[in-house]
Amino acid sequence: MTTLFTSDHEWLQIDGDVATIGITDYAQTQLGDVVFVELPKVGRTLKKAEAAAVVESVKAASDVYAPIAGEVLEVNDAVAADPSLVNSDPGKAAWFFKLRIANKSDLDGLMDEAAYKAHTA
Repeated sequence: MTTLFTSDHEWLQIDGDVATIGITDYAQTQLGDVVFVELPKVGRTLKKAEAAAVVESVKAASDVYAPIAGEVLEVNDAVAADPSLVNSDPGKAAWFFKLRIANKSDLDGLMDEAAYKAHTA
């Protein structure tokens, strides 16, 4: 399993043709206490860079963009029911949605963990 990052602070865990997507610890720290998460509908086809979800905190509301194109296979109902998961476990329990990867070349240009750490330093 490979983990990649976007400059918009989303993470992707790649497992075959499926990408699990969430926001990074850096992003949740910048947002503050998350109070609401809206997720895409299962079956929706997303284009790369299309707004896919919304995360709202006590400071602001932000779109979460699809870092790659694909079909939404599953959403994390637990994070919608308990948005505080984004603050307590952004890299695991608070994943947002899973996409069937439409085009593996969309992964080109995403950052590995070392590059993302340098990006946020």
